[in-house]
Amino acid sequence: MGKSFAYFYDTVMGPLEKRWIAHIRKKIVSGLEGKVLEIGAGTGANFPYYSKEKVERVVSLEPNPYMLDQAKRRAKEFKLPVEFHQGMAETLPFNDGEFDTVVATLVLCSVSDPQKVFQEMRRVCKQGGKIVLFEHVRTESKTLATLQDVLTPAWKRLCDGCHLNRDTGRYMKESGIKMVKEKKYFKGIFVEYEGINPK
Repeated sequence: MGKSFAYFYDTVMGPLEKRWIAHIRKKIVSGLEGKVLEIGAGTGANFPYYSKEKVERVVSLEPNPYMLDQAKRRAKEFKLPVEFHQGMAETLPFNDGEFDTVVATLVLCSVSDPQKVFQEMRRVCKQGGKIVLFEHVRTESKTLATLQDVLTPAWKRLCDGCHLNRDTGRYMKESGIKMVKEKKYFKGIFVEYEGINPK
């Protein structure tokens, strides 16, 4: 969990955030309701877009302590009451069925065990609750996917374990989550997912 990665993340992502990603974050997050768990909240990039009228409670989980510090400052800046936890997505410290919605944006590329993370998301999400994701994934383009495979080992070292070639949609479907939305951007490199927890 690099201090330098946490420090430079917002700077490096800034141009892409302003040009495009911020719009997706707002579209995904602004409609969330009830008790919301955000996994891998990072520096709190989603915090400006939560509706204080719709959400009953926002709980944030982040493993990187340096990102967690930045997220706390951002929550204070936007006057969003957030309950912060430092921990790993593979072992969520929450009760079964505790949340109406589980959300993660640009996170599942970096977890060590995506299958376990999806199991945990299902466990803490109530029956009929929503699991909402925005991720970069392995593209369906063979040429680009090959490039992702080649770059991933070095990219993981530079970017705190991030995999350019992770097939997140497959893990989501295999977990038993009922997929209700799968919207692809930029040749399928970025994907917006929405699922329902059927348990």
